[in-house]
Amino acid sequence: MTLAMRTRPAEADVDVAAAVEPPGVRLRRLRRSPALRALVQETRLHPSMLVAPLFVRAGSGAREPIPSMPGVARLSPDEAAAEAARLAELGVGGVLLFGLPEAKDALGSGASIDDGIVQETFGRIRALDLPLVAIADTCLCEYTDHGHCGPLAADGSVDNDAALVRLAETAVSQARAGADVVAPSAMMDGQVAAIRSALDAAGLSEIAIMAYASKHASAFYGPFREAADSAPAFGDRRGYQMDPANGREAMREIALDVAEGADLLLVKPALPGLDLIAAARARFDLPIAAYQVSGEYAMLMAAAERGWLDGRRAMTEAVTAIVRAGAGIVITYAAADLATWLREDR
Repeated sequence: MTLAMRTRPAEADVDVAAAVEPPGVRLRRLRRSPALRALVQETRLHPSMLVAPLFVRAGSGAREPIPSMPGVARLSPDEAAAEAARLAELGVGGVLLFGLPEAKDALGSGASIDDGIVQETFGRIRALDLPLVAIADTCLCEYTDHGHCGPLAADGSVDNDAALVRLAETAVSQARAGADVVAPSAMMDGQVAAIRSALDAAGLSEIAIMAYASKHASAFYGPFREAADSAPAFGDRRGYQMDPANGREAMREIALDVAEGADLLLVKPALPGLDLIAAARARFDLPIAAYQVSGEYAMLMAAAERGWLDGRRAMTEAVTAIVRAGAGIVITYAAADLATWLREDR
């Protein structure tokens, strides 16, 4: 075949402008101005839906920066109470306390003592009569010398049923110290039922349980383990936290926690679990919370520090996506920043 034969024949001139019909539907009409965009915005953030995690360590007047989590610090109880007051002034809805004890043992005994680090901090926060919700992380990994979420069995695995007793004791202690909500995060089978029974028996039936109902063994927890000094001394937590690949199993976990008496449901981590947030919202009528975990926060902060992202816009967009998926509560290390930005944008 010759070049001449492969050449397309000349075509008649076409009036392209005349051939293209104007669209009948113009979605851009409602995007023309900031006022119009604000009026039709479907997903709205408010400071009251945010919860700020706080890491509490022993001492006084201490603010110890966490290198992998810019803007986050380990706080002594007095500083944690001051931070809670600042968050309340910004309109943030709650704080979630994690304790870093001075001493650890195989049972995580420090989690449930009346003068524990978290218990002391709840007392200080309660004395300030702040308009925010005080939430306790109810787990043992920060308190055990092996870093796992419960006492160990003879074979080195976590003893599920022994852990239930310790978690229940811890929840009662935290509630007596001033927690409004206890949040069991150990992923032990039956933990919500055990804690509900213990709270009710102790005359603490008004204390709510936020179940870490869908918690996966995620790579995004890395900075947290530095912050809370809670990395396992051996092995990992895949024997009790869920495989990130399993979505149907997450729905089973949530359904069990609902049946056991959970008052709120938590999906963790948030961005890798947007589908699970949406599925939980569609299937269950309880309030849905999601945890924008340390790795999610750290990667956005690192990119912003390097100028690769607009940090303010990226963080706001990420949290908006979590809410859009169905979460009514977002636990985030950016709570103070987000609350400040939302005030500025009013």
